[in-house]
Amino acid sequence: MSLLYEHIELMSREKGVDATIIISAVEDAILTAAKKYYATEEPYQARFNKETGQVDVFLLKTVVGAVVDPETEITLSDAKRVLRTAELGSQVELHKPTDVLGRIAAQTAKQVIFQKVREAERDHIFSEYGDRVGQLVTGLVKRAESGDLVVDLGKTEALLPRRELSRAEIFNPGERVRVVITRVSRTSRGPQVIVSRTDPALLARLFEMEVPEIYEGTVVVKNAVREPGDRAKVAVFSKEKDVDPVGACVGIKGARVQNIIRELRGEKIDIVEWNDDPRSFAINALNPAKVSRVAIVDEKDKVMEVVVEDKQLSLAIGKRGQNVRLAARLLGWRIDIKSEEEKKLEVQSQMDAAMTPSTSTDTDIRVLESIGDKTMKKIIAHGFTSLEKVVETPEAVTDVPGVGAKTAEKLIAEARDYLNAEAPAAEIAAAETDPTQEKEVLAMSVADSTGGVAEVEPGADVSGLDEAPGGEH
Repeated sequence: MSLLYEHIELMSREKGVDATIIISAVEDAILTAAKKYYATEEPYQARFNKETGQVDVFLLKTVVGAVVDPETEITLSDAKRVLRTAELGSQVELHKPTDVLGRIAAQTAKQVIFQKVREAERDHIFSEYGDRVGQLVTGLVKRAESGDLVVDLGKTEALLPRRELSRAEIFNPGERVRVVITRVSRTSRGPQVIVSRTDPALLARLFEMEVPEIYEGTVVVKNAVREPGDRAKVAVFSKEKDVDPVGACVGIKGARVQNIIRELRGEKIDIVEWNDDPRSFAINALNPAKVSRVAIVDEKDKVMEVVVEDKQLSLAIGKRGQNVRLAARLLGWRIDIKSEEEKKLEVQSQMDAAMTPSTSTDTDIRVLESIGDKTMKKIIAHGFTSLEKVVETPEAVTDVPGVGAKTAEKLIAEARDYLNAEAPAAEIAAAETDPTQEKEVLAMSVADSTGGVAEVEPGADVSGLDEAPGGEH
């Protein structure tokens, strides 16, 4: 084995680049130098010899009966002088000397080799770390640059931005630090690896490292949310019924979770059991507060209402709303949290509003005296406070719980009859305030009394209009 090939293998191990890539770079470099030296467009080929360490350059030509293109073709007789087995249609390699390439050509070859190796090294680093996004790695703080930290990961350097550190964390050059890879991008200077200490993935990876049940897959971290340096919540789930996921993560006397808390510089961690029912999950997520009840307000937009005891309200909300905020992020739902007293006042206010007669032009439903008090309260509680609303949505009235079909039909019929009976009176009342209708109403009144039709101008004397024709009464 040649000395050059041994150097290539050494470089391959140091740079993490396949030796064949480096050999290909050497061949390309010599080929580039040869083309530049010979200054022709002839098809050259380079081949590295592992035994001698030499790169041989050949000119490829096709064997033909009559040469048309001298740069790419050769006659059969000339080809046999190079290769006795040559035949028409085959290719022969004409050896070209490389010792004449000179110093400039050698320098060009060197530059090409370095460039190819550098590109291969960058591609290798990008593919290696690009596949490790979300993984936990340990590095050495190398230096600080404008507040950000440069972390040596061994094969490359990573950037730890200041914003990816919690306010409680300070690292000095030479310290070892655990980080999670969040992004790998290509730049003009090579692959740029971005790492973080605030990403929730760091918390999940630390639990995976500390808890054997998570590493083995028996317990699964479903979700993790953080307010770095302050508080975090982790939702865990067990695939086996006899394994307590929360207990496994806490460890004996809290040993496992305490190791993670120390790594995160005292960040408090709530470990809750995951549940596919959002109501049950919300009760767990709001730990340590005790929840009285949970109601789904809007399932499509993921809005829920949580009611807690008055004494539990501040605990459920947490310092500056932190507890409910983290719980909402853990669930992926919006949580409206209320105390028992607040909910009681809200319900009372709604009932009062429902029982208060409408100030609008709609007819209060309680004018129907034939409907019993209990039935009336049920109807009003479901939003039917006016006869107009009953007539507009009769099908909804029949769906009110506790109201029978016959009672609903009776209610709808009476509402229609009442509104139909009230319509003429409403028109007359409107005319009292609308001068344009006065003439029409008076004409209607005269027609009713005389059996005929008479038009009366507004303000005219109508004292004699009640007499029958010819003065008869």
